[in-house]
Amino acid sequence: MREILLVKNGEIALKGLNRGTFETALMKNIKHALSGLGLIRVTRAQSTITIEPVDDNYDMDEACERMKKVFGIAAFSRACAVSKDMDVILKTAPDYLEDTLRACKTFKVEAKRADKAFPFQSPQICAKTGEALLRRFHHLKVDVHHPDVTVTVEVRDQFAFIHANQIQGAGGMPVGTGGNAVILISGGIDSPVAAYMMAKRGVRLTAVHFASPPYTSAHAEMKVKDLLKIVSGYAGNIRFVCVPFTKIQEAIKNHCPDDLTTLVMRRYMMKIACEIAKQNDCDALITGESIGQVASQTMKALAVTDAASNLPVFRPVIGMDKEEIVTIARKIGTFETSVLPYEDCCTVFTPKHPRTRPVLHVVEKAEQLPDAQLMMREAVENARYESIR
Repeated sequence: MREILLVKNGEIALKGLNRGTFETALMKNIKHALSGLGLIRVTRAQSTITIEPVDDNYDMDEACERMKKVFGIAAFSRACAVSKDMDVILKTAPDYLEDTLRACKTFKVEAKRADKAFPFQSPQICAKTGEALLRRFHHLKVDVHHPDVTVTVEVRDQFAFIHANQIQGAGGMPVGTGGNAVILISGGIDSPVAAYMMAKRGVRLTAVHFASPPYTSAHAEMKVKDLLKIVSGYAGNIRFVCVPFTKIQEAIKNHCPDDLTTLVMRRYMMKIACEIAKQNDCDALITGESIGQVASQTMKALAVTDAASNLPVFRPVIGMDKEEIVTIARKIGTFETSVLPYEDCCTVFTPKHPRTRPVLHVVEKAEQLPDAQLMMREAVENARYESIR
């Protein structure tokens, strides 16, 4: 009995002439996600990607857990591949599905007959398979409307596949098909969620984190790396860039009006992130800002922040309230790490009364720091790079 995984594409199925490009990217991402588990063969045919383990002791349970996080997959199934012989199908189906069917009360059978030369039509396949299952599992009843388990028999070019209920995939588009972007990552709840949501649209991520020792600790940086490691389970490899920000932040504190320090800090972050983006072939910035969540995230404040960037700025959580963002953070597993009590540079030197309706030319005048260009150039040059996976 040979067990495989059958993958159903999501949005990729709607693509036209370049659909093959998306499928190739998805297959590459699947191989990356399953790396380390053993040898596999990944092939595609008839809108389905087949993953066939080469090793007899392949860990299919772990493979399924990893597959749940691969963007571009609508659903997948653990399936048994057998020869296209009705007698073989009827003999194999009860054995392969025994654990699943003994745990349920109702079922139905669906058939997909891609090979029209197969001598039995879909209704006949359903009827014969259903009879074989009822003979083995006397407690079962057929329910074609709301079954506990849907058994599927797919007859394709080379093999017939037998499987039960599909496992829901992560959806979205394969990472790498939506371009490259820089995510400004803090240790909070919002930016890891923003990273996840953009990766789901196929964007490959470079994560830029600003560190201000001694005001921020090594624990704060490690917390960000831990968050990115969780996100990389969905997004694949993430290039991590840690930017030294202490000099600039101290200069902002010493030379800027107190109510504008947060805005000026964010504008310098944007400028540095744009330079790093260009050096790393990224075409946009991503942040975890949400309208009105804090004083620096009013419409006017965001407009002033955006004016410092010469790249598009994407904010995937812009219209969400905190509870909605927290729900996604819990779902993807970042919430518990995000709430660990290590300060990042965004919370250092926070003014008591930040300006909520800033004027651009006033902020631009306030940000004229001594040696500003030199400090930014040093920050970019001294940034540390690391791969997170």
